[in-house]
Amino acid sequence: MNFNSHADAVVRVTVALVNALTPGERRGRPAPVPDDPAAAATEALRDAYPGHRDVTEAEGAELAEVAARLRAVFEAMAAQDVDGAARRINVLLEETRARPMLERHDGEPWHLHFHGPGGTMAGDWAASCATSLAIVLGGEFGDRLGVCTAPHCDRVYVDVSRNGTRRFCSTACQNRVKTAAFRARGRAR
Repeated sequence: MNFNSHADAVVRVTVALVNALTPGERRGRPAPVPDDPAAAATEALRDAYPGHRDVTEAEGAELAEVAARLRAVFEAMAAQDVDGAARRINVLLEETRARPMLERHDGEPWHLHFHGPGGTMAGDWAASCATSLAIVLGGEFGDRLGVCTAPHCDRVYVDVSRNGTRRFCSTACQNRVKTAAFRARGRAR
């Protein structure tokens, strides 16, 4: 399932930023706020854009704030609060003044950006992430935004499977849950 090539990459960035920069639990272990938000943000951005430049300390802090707001969208969708998720997205779209614009740079073909010239790096990513989530939420796949249902994990994901039944952020969490269920059945006998 593809939303479109650039939006797909930005959705991946959105998930990576939320999971890298927000505290909670990951695969049964605490996931605290990173000691170095700039390094964590750089790594998250390079998940979809390997050549992305290093994020500055100030940009990392700003992206951490954006990630917390984006997490609220995933949490609203996991709670089946589509209206709440849409309101949160609309606020971000308005605050960032997101607007579509075709751009060509770095030897790439024309592609859609969701911010105009002159913004901050973090503000531009906030506009792009909010717009990409709006594309997902406003389409037929809005229910594909989720929060891991494994115990002691709250990492977010976008379900890109054919059947749309994903419940876990990773295979590791899926395996943890299946192993625990298998062991519980064995103890019940």
